Amino acid sequence: MLPESPAVAQSPPARVPDFFIVGSPKTGTTSLHAMLRRHPQIYMPMLKEPQFLADDLRPDPKRARAARGLEYPQTLTDYLALFEDASPEQRVGEASTTYLTSHTAARCISDLQPDARIIAILREPASFLRSLHLQYVQVYMETERDLRKAMALEESRRQGKHIPRGLRRPQLLQYSEQARYVEQLTRYHSRFAREHMLVLIYDDFVSDNAATVRQVLRLLDVDEDFPITVKKRNVTDRTVRSSRAGRVVYSMRKGHGPIARTGKVAVTALTTPRVRRNAARLIRPLFVRNDVPPTDESFMLELRRRFKPEVVALSEYLSRDLVGLWGYDNLD
Repeated sequence: MLPESPAVAQSPPARVPDFFIVGSPKTGTTSLHAMLRRHPQIYMPMLKEPQFLADDLRPDPKRARAARGLEYPQTLTDYLALFEDASPEQRVGEASTTYLTSHTAARCISDLQPDARIIAILREPASFLRSLHLQYVQVYMETERDLRKAMALEESRRQGKHIPRGLRRPQLLQYSEQARYVEQLTRYHSRFAREHMLVLIYDDFVSDNAATVRQVLRLLDVDEDFPITVKKRNVTDRTVRSSRAGRVVYSMRKGHGPIARTGKVAVTALTTPRVRRNAARLIRPLFVRNDVPPTDESFMLELRRRFKPEVVALSEYLSRDLVGLWGYDNLD
């Protein structure tokens, strides 16, 4: 059920999105969002990841401020307001990577826009989970910096144990569930026509950004000859040097936590949001390093063996040889 506001029934019909980039994370969705926003026939809000239609994974209302000082929508009225500046001839869309993992987003999207176009990007499971874990460590959602140990905690975390302090969506730390691609796609295919869905492979996006974007433009029935400027965003290329100190900086930048709240009134009175963000950027290098820890190749091999049945099933589901593309045919 979509959260409703009384104002919705009283106001003129609002624009609802025509398309949704539903995930996965760490597959280039931020770059795709940036490139599509430049197309004159497409409108996407500045806020990537509204996450509103994943009502089982929606951000905590108490921590509702997102990147760039924007607010996560908390009501349907708030959500639809994201698209009110779109012109009538533009295709309207949004990108929230939690929608693929969510068990409710496909239904919520279908309820809101039954004819929606759905775009998903999938990545080889082992490299995907390693990159996802690095990002979670980087943004202080994850306190266990070793991926093997973090994934070993999945069962205890399902029981509510070993949850990082302040984390309101512990489901996101069920790493194995995030790579259940066939199950995730099935939720969407049960509600949307196959011709309205585009499942992209991360390798294709990396090797030829422009060609992949043009597939999206064709799905959206907009001018695919519009010049495409390649954008690379949200690259996980650094790790946290000090989790505790880094969390303090992150909390100050976001306005979360006791330290941020204590000084918030005074700091806000004396500075602008841009000054505060720039200050956080100056302090942040003290707590991060720009090298990524070496890959645990033995665990990567273990993950690939674990997820081979999933890759085989996905290959059959999409009628594409991902087993060969991702090197799973060489596993003994």
